Amino acid sequence: MVRVTTTDRRGVLRAGAGLVAGGALAAGCSSTGAAPSATASSASAAESPPAGTPQAAPAPRPFPRQPAQITHGPRDRPRVALTFHGQGDPEIARSLLTEAEKHGARLTVLAVGTWLDQYPQLARRILDGGHDLGNHTQHHVAVNAMAEADARAEITGCADRLKRLTGSIGTWFRPSRAPTASSLVQRLARAAGYPHVLSYDVDSLDYTRPGAPAVTRKVLAEVRNGSVVSLHFGYPDTVTALPDVLTELDRRGLHAVTTTELLS
Repeated sequence: MVRVTTTDRRGVLRAGAGLVAGGALAAGCSSTGAAPSATASSASAAESPPAGTPQAAPAPRPFPRQPAQITHGPRDRPRVALTFHGQGDPEIARSLLTEAEKHGARLTVLAVGTWLDQYPQLARRILDGGHDLGNHTQHHVAVNAMAEADARAEITGCADRLKRLTGSIGTWFRPSRAPTASSLVQRLARAAGYPHVLSYDVDSLDYTRPGAPAVTRKVLAEVRNGSVVSLHFGYPDTVTALPDVLTELDRRGLHAVTTTELLS
């Protein structure tokens, strides 16, 4: 289990709406394309999912009132979606899932295909915890800049992994290395079976490694009814920040739900 340093939660929350200091990378994903390397677990390690009957991965379905590219949900309901780009150390992923479940929160995980290849058991762990699981391309490359055939292969490659592991291509698609999809990538995603591209309206900037207090401040300064928040597996700061974020969301009466629940 990853060890994280306990933050002064009261100090974090008093910091209010301060923004992360300069030096931010391009929005969406780390400019290096890689979270910290996995060190703690092999792909064959046994999981201990929460009690209950395993859930099948739901198939993508259209939300007629939503645009092809979604940045947020309804603003008139006290719900938010915490969405995580899925790659990096599997122990950090497990820690984040467990912490969310302790608070009664549900997450949306957009997984990288090569990460699923390396840690296939995490697909079932995510679903058995009641979370959404979706597609974040096969190799986490700049999909908007690719030729059509290559971009299609990135989307369908990850979809094939999800289908093999869970019986479904997953509930959502998010492009890698960009907050939104180009018109070509939107079309290719739709052809692959994803009616909507999932973007976000709150970027935690956790991939810039600003420290847990800064991640907490950034999210809490911007989140509101209907927000879709971008976060990442793979960064210890995010593990440290999540309890404070969830505690404050609870205090504000904002419920952290899956993206499917947010839009339903």
